Amino acid sequence: MERLAEQRRSPSSRGPGPFIVLGIFALVPALVLYAIFAWADRRVGDSVAAPPPPSTIVDPPLPDEPLRNAVLSFRRLPAVVSRDVNVDGFVSVVAAFGPTLNDRSCTAISVDGNDVGERNKDLPVIPASTQKIVVAAVALDVLGEDHRFTTEVVVSEEPVDGVVAGDLVLVGGGDPLLSSDWYPMSNLERRPVLNPTSLDALADSVQAAGVSVVGGSVLGDGSRYDDEFFAPGWGNGVAGLEAGPYDALMVNDARVLGEDRRADDPNSAAAREFTRLLRDRGIVVAGEATAGSLPTAGDSVKVASIESAPLTAVVEEMLTNSDNNTAELLVKELAVAATPGAEGSRVAGLDVVAASLDGWGVGMTGIVLSDGSGLSLENRLTCSALLEVLQRSGPGDPIGAALPVAGKSGTLVDVFTQHPVAGRLLGKTGTLNNPPFNADPPAVKALAGYLPVEGGGAVEYVLILNGPTISDQSEYRPIWNNLVDSLDMYPSGPTPAELGPIR
Repeated sequence: MERLAEQRRSPSSRGPGPFIVLGIFALVPALVLYAIFAWADRRVGDSVAAPPPPSTIVDPPLPDEPLRNAVLSFRRLPAVVSRDVNVDGFVSVVAAFGPTLNDRSCTAISVDGNDVGERNKDLPVIPASTQKIVVAAVALDVLGEDHRFTTEVVVSEEPVDGVVAGDLVLVGGGDPLLSSDWYPMSNLERRPVLNPTSLDALADSVQAAGVSVVGGSVLGDGSRYDDEFFAPGWGNGVAGLEAGPYDALMVNDARVLGEDRRADDPNSAAAREFTRLLRDRGIVVAGEATAGSLPTAGDSVKVASIESAPLTAVVEEMLTNSDNNTAELLVKELAVAATPGAEGSRVAGLDVVAASLDGWGVGMTGIVLSDGSGLSLENRLTCSALLEVLQRSGPGDPIGAALPVAGKSGTLVDVFTQHPVAGRLLGKTGTLNNPPFNADPPAVKALAGYLPVEGGGAVEYVLILNGPTISDQSEYRPIWNNLVDSLDMYPSGPTPAELGPIR
């Protein structure tokens, strides 16, 4: 850290005297003792009546405005006192949990950003889908919470009397949630799309623009990104099932109504689906849909466009549903943001992720970023690095608000349903099976996120299990249960809510 240079001050600009400073520091322990006394006093049984206050005491008038003080914050004091009172006991609880893990797994836990315990925290492990937390954090930071993806419909010349003389091009802007209205309720995916962008609404806009005939074909243009539809390093049975094919233009995760399988090319699939929607609206399309784009020469004419929900909503869909395609497209969009005009690529996007982590001061030793989704067997992350990313945010921030809730939503909807953390614990899951189960690379089962504390503050936690058969429920669930049992023991004494002002 850089040392601040001392500045000379004239007598008239001199700060508060030593007696005032000493008075402030003397006040802190008094406030701590008062907070603890107030908590203890509220725990006295109802049968013990408090003595009536003397009738001569008159409450002082309230200040006209709330106090603001850079040294003391009465609003934050209960959380600070609660942490100081409770953290020592919690350290012992976490210390007992760590040795239950094998040598290939890791954990790291903190309270309000203050580390309280770990095991193998700097060991590079396969993170599975907890890698999406890293992608989400960097995307929100680089692209911005209000970033939106735009899908456009363009033609080479202005339509005349509703007739497009040539092709009509559907230009992808990287929107991972572009969906026909039937798709979210189709049950074709384990979890329905959240916060979709309606392709039907875009077709309505083309009709509203007066287009009645397309003399050529509908072309699907995904040239914003390169044509790597699947990331390398994925295990058997992943490509085309768990993720991909994806591109800057992708509709319904490369599905077309009436077609039994995902398409091989998401661009041509999107063009076919959009052609169907236009024809359903009475618009004549002469040619057959395919992938393509307008000639680079000449200016295009925009007929219609549609924007996605803001990035916070896209991140919510990615983390809640553990959406692999969304993660991969966000990585490619990071590449476009870093080099405008260049094709978005996985490699360039991951370079942005790595640079961001390094800029945040996250330890990068042993970290390998192979994809955005966490499906790659080549990814390596440390519990320490992931915890540092979580510590930059909190339960009420976009990442915390996007995480599945135990027993309530997303990938945790049926987990910890009968545990006291149900409805409170926020966590990103991660799973890789990786057969054969008796050989490397190991399977993965991970959980990382927050446990908010009533009245303020939170426990940040990371648990990444690697092992030959660790994804088997009989192996990982006892460890997960042990983890949440431990997390739920904080705070064992007064909570910030109990130490807050008496109401």
